[in-house]
Formats: sequence, structure tokens, C-alpha cells
Amino acid sequence: MSKISDNPLYKYSPVNGEIAAELKKIAGEKYVIFNDPEKLEPFSHDETPGKEWASMPEAVVRPANVEEISKILKLANEKMIPITPRGAGSGLSGGAVPIYGGIVISCDRMNKIIELDKENMMIVAEAGVIANDINEHIREHNLFYAGYPMSMETCYIGGNVAENAGGGKAVKYGVTSRYVLGLEIVTPTGEIVELGGKLLKDVTGYNMVQLMVGSEGTLGFITKVILKLIPLPRYQVDLLCLFKSSEDAIAAVPKIITKSGITPTSIEYMDKEAVHESCRYLNENIPYQNAGAMLLITVDGAEKEPVENDYERIGELCMQEGAFEVYVADNPTTSERIWKIRRNIPEAFSVFSKKQCGEDIVVPPASIPQIVSEFKKLSTKYGLRIPSYGHAGDGNLHSRIIAPPDWTDDRWKDTLPQVLNELYTLVKQLGGKISGEHGIGHKRKKYMKNVVSEEYINMLKAVKKALDPNNIMNPGKIFE
Repeated sequence: MSKISDNPLYKYSPVNGEIAAELKKIAGEKYVIFNDPEKLEPFSHDETPGKEWASMPEAVVRPANVEEISKILKLANEKMIPITPRGAGSGLSGGAVPIYGGIVISCDRMNKIIELDKENMMIVAEAGVIANDINEHIREHNLFYAGYPMSMETCYIGGNVAENAGGGKAVKYGVTSRYVLGLEIVTPTGEIVELGGKLLKDVTGYNMVQLMVGSEGTLGFITKVILKLIPLPRYQVDLLCLFKSSEDAIAAVPKIITKSGITPTSIEYMDKEAVHESCRYLNENIPYQNAGAMLLITVDGAEKEPVENDYERIGELCMQEGAFEVYVADNPTTSERIWKIRRNIPEAFSVFSKKQCGEDIVVPPASIPQIVSEFKKLSTKYGLRIPSYGHAGDGNLHSRIIAPPDWTDDRWKDTLPQVLNELYTLVKQLGGKISGEHGIGHKRKKYMKNVVSEEYINMLKAVKKALDPNNIMNPGKIFE
């Protein structure tokens, strides 16, 4: 069956046998999935918790190059068939979910590193290259791509660009957008367009590169990326700082930067509940029993002595601000041990309860203590678990709203919108937004009005209409 948009202006056509045959001519029969629910199912969801965000595609195509994508988009635009771009499917907003059916285009076969330009310190990669593979490829040349997210071992660089992904190192190095110099895209009408290039400065017209970065696949299909590289830091040290309370830990975050005069590579926050659940999941044992919260702070650099001076200064400052213990991890084994705890928090809570909602709010960094306090109030008010953790150094928290396992589906569905409305109202009051790096997708789109004006949304819609007149490109994401 075909799916038809709620918007009467857009009546989508089904993917029938004739369309499937055309897709097979373009990409090859082996690389088209049609009329096979079992093989289509993995493309019906991303990593967003909850079955309610899933939706089945009618067909999946795995093209080999930009020319094949161009032909697919021209066909879809002519026949009014919705297209959903897909990377690794590791997103957390339903951005790669085909909510109107249609065709999912997976870029998994477009996984080549095309060029390493050492002289210009840049790399050119296809959209399906795994983010971690970029750093593995350039490590021997003492180069580093710093814009990668926490899920770098699974996510694709094209998806990172589409979501403007961030990560644990964003305090010092920034997010994906800082490193994207050029893109090759296919427009919704099928044209292949080069944006930007190997240029550190470029004001030749509108900044179309940055328009595409974070556009969530709604304005075009990213096929190739030019990334800026930096010298690989030779030394890195992690500090695990234990505090009696969340309030003490969070209050220390802005002071670490303002008082020390040092910009750490990362400042990650984890409350006791998050650490406990992750340690239990990993069968890990670290001395968290007396800690109400922890900060995981990283410093790095080219020379050993300055790095040592920096971490000693930050460690002393944390003790002054209420930390009762600071542990130093100065080798890859111990660093990986504590970072593994931070990375596995979401997975650990997924084992506890299937009824949960992952949030990605961002506020000015100095407002982090207030937002964490509000999470606690909401947790008590509604009888939910709301563990807090995330990138405290840049004001971005990934708290999860988790229902007790014995809650009914109806109770969960009735309660969650109330919690989100209260939370997002506070976020707006603090000058924040509802997503720092995971995107809006279709999970958060109904809450856009909580934090931005109607005029702002109308601007977004005007851009969308200009570039995608038939609304075939990832429709139903960010806004209706």
C-alpha cells in the first residue's frame, strides 16, 4: 500500500513493480529491495527508542555512485515518490525513517576515501565512510579529524554532516560544521552540484555548504565531503573527578574554563544514576559509591609538559570547587576504561526499560546547573527516572526520560508529552533549544514551536520549498 501525506498539496505515488524495475536498471537488481518485508524492516527505524517512530519503506536502493543517485532522484521527483536518505541508521531523532514510505537510499556502498591531501591538510571522502575510519586512515600521517561524534565507530560521515553531529571533544574542537569545507550533493530534482571546495575562506555567494550541514537530508543528498584536518595531538590525559552532589559537579563546569584559563578538550557530566547503570551493564567497578556525580575532563596537546600543567591546574581547581577525589588516566587503557562507561550509558538504560525518550537539549553553559535541577524536579513530580549525562562543557545534555518497567503504554504516552512540554518551556526561558546535535527529525518536530517563532519556521519552509518544490526529500522531518 502507498502512504499519502497528511498535507493535501502533496499526493505521493506508490512504489509499484514498474518503479522497482526502473530502480533495478539504475542500481542493479542485487542492490534493490522491494516487496520483501523482512529485508525492508531494518530500514524502518534508526536508534531512537520506541517502536512508534518506525515506518516501513516501500523500497530500498543501495547505489554505487553519485550518477545513480541522480537518476533515482530524477525518477522520484517526476513520479512524486518520497525519498529518505540513510547513512548508518545510528541517528536518534527518526531522521532516517521513511514516514511516508517511498524509497530509502542507503549510501553504504559509497564508502571510499577518495583523497588524502597532506599538503593542504584535507581529506575527501564518500558519504558512506565510517567516521572512525577517517582517523584510522590519517593517524600514521599525524593528522586528526576532530569533528566526530561519540558513535564514531558506527556512524557515516555523510550522516554526521546531515545532522551536524557533535561529540565529546566539541568544547575545544567544535562540531562537524567547523571542518566541512566542501560538499558534493544531489538536489531533490536530480542535479549534481559541487559546493565549496578545498578553501579555508570562501564568500562566493551564499554559504550553501553550511546550509546543507545540519539540514537532515531535507534539502539534498550528500554524496561527497571535503574535511579540514588538524595535527594529531601527541599527548592526552583524562581526569575523572568525583563530587558529592550533582549541584557541585555542574556548578564547577563554567568555573573550570573561566578560572583556569584553559580550554579542555572535553567536559562530560554523569550523575550517579547514569554511572551506576552503565557500570552494572559493563560489569565495571570504579569508586563511584560515594559520588553524587562525576566530571570526565580531557586535556590534550602537542607537548607533554604543557598537558601535565593543564591537567594539574584543572584537577586542583576541581578540588577547590568541591571534588573530593580526582583520578588521572594518562594511558590509552585507563582512558578507554572510563570513556567506555560514558559511551554505554544509553545502552545500559535501554536494558532497564523499553519506555524511554532520549533528549538532546542545549542551553548556555552557565545554565546547566538550573536545567539539571529541573530534571530532578520533573523526575519526582512524575515518578520517572531522568538520569543526566552529556556534554556539560558546551551546554548539551543527553538525559533520558525513563518510565518504570511496570508502566502501561497508555500511562507512558499520556505522561511523556507533559514532561517534555514543561522541560522545553524551561529550555526556551534559559535561551536554549531542543536539539544540540541529534537533530529534530520527526521525533521532535511538534515541539519546534516551543522554542522558535512561527516566522523562523516559515523561513525554513521557504528554503525547503525553493530547493525541493515537490517535497520529496525526507518529507515530514523538522516540520510538516
